[in-house]
Amino acid sequence: MSDSMAVSEWKIPKGAQPKPDDYGFDLDRALSSVVALSATVPRDAFTAETLGTERAGNAVVIGETGLVLTIGYLVTEADAIWLTTNAGRVVAGDVLGYDQETGFGLVQALGRLEVPALPIGSSAGAKLGDEVVVAGAGGRQRSVAARIVAKQEFAGYWEYLLDEAIFTSPPHPQWGGTAMIGARGELLGIGSLQLQQDRPGKGSENLNLMVPIDLSVPILNDLRTQGAARRPPRPWLGLYATEVEGHVVVAGLTDGGPAEGAGLEMGDIVVAVGGTEVSTLSGLYRTVWSLGEAGIEIPFRIQRGGRTLDVGVTSTDRAKLLRRPVLH
Repeated sequence: MSDSMAVSEWKIPKGAQPKPDDYGFDLDRALSSVVALSATVPRDAFTAETLGTERAGNAVVIGETGLVLTIGYLVTEADAIWLTTNAGRVVAGDVLGYDQETGFGLVQALGRLEVPALPIGSSAGAKLGDEVVVAGAGGRQRSVAARIVAKQEFAGYWEYLLDEAIFTSPPHPQWGGTAMIGARGELLGIGSLQLQQDRPGKGSENLNLMVPIDLSVPILNDLRTQGAARRPPRPWLGLYATEVEGHVVVAGLTDGGPAEGAGLEMGDIVVAVGGTEVSTLSGLYRTVWSLGEAGIEIPFRIQRGGRTLDVGVTSTDRAKLLRRPVLH
C-alpha cells in the first residue's frame, strides 16, 4: 500500500479531544478498535454516480476474527477494501454485506489487524446528556468528546427512515463510520451523517447522526453469512423527496428508476399514497412500506401545475440493482 492510504495528519482541536482520566475504561485501547477504511467501486456500479468510486471513512472492529462494522454507503458495491490501524498496519478486506434499511455495512479483514474488538453495548439505554466518545481512526487526536443531544426520528430524502436516531454534539468532521463509545467502553452507534438542526435556545447547530447499534444485532449474522438481512424487501421507488410548508415535494428522481418510469416529475406534490394523505417524509415512507413487499404497485395522488393526477408506480427491490458482495 502507498503512503496515501495511511491515516492522515489532521487533528481534532485539543480542547475537543477525549481525555483518558474522564472515562472509566481504557480509552486508548477502545480507540485502537477504530480503523480507517478505504474503498473503490467500479465506475459502472449503480451507486458510483451518487456516492463516488473512491470512498473513505472509518470502521470498527467488533470481532476477534477481524469482523468490522461500518456505515454501509462506504462499502456498497465496493470491489476493493483496505483497512488501516492506528499503528499503520494495512490489511485488505472483503465486503460481507450491507443493509439498506438500517444503513450498516459489514467487512471481513483478510489479515490480522492485531487490535482488540470493541464490545457491542445497548443503544436503548443511552440517554440525553450522556457523555460519549465519537471516535475516528487515529486515536485521541481524531476523536471527539461529545454528548448525546437528541434521540428522535430521522427521515432521509433517499427513502431512509430511523425510528430513533441518536444525535451527538460537537460534531466529528469525518463522521462516516465513526464509533460512538459509551461510558463502559462499549459500541453504541455508528456515524452516518453530519447535519444542521435547529435547537431551542441554541439556534442552528451542527450534529452527527448515529445509527443505533441495537439495529445491527438482529442482522449481523445474516450480513455475515448471507450478505443481506433476511427480511421481506421494502418497495423502492427511486424517489428523492423533501418537506416544504407541510407538503411532500418530489425533489429528484433516480435515472431509470420506478418513479421516473411511471412519469413522476420534479416539483410534483405528493397528496396521498394508497388513499392515505401524507404530509411528511416519514409518513410517505411508512405508508408506502405498509402496502406490501417490493414489486407492488404504489398508487400516488399528486398535484402538478394545479391539476390532481393519479399515478401508479411499480416498485422494485433496490438490492437487485446493486452489485452483490463477492468473497475472494
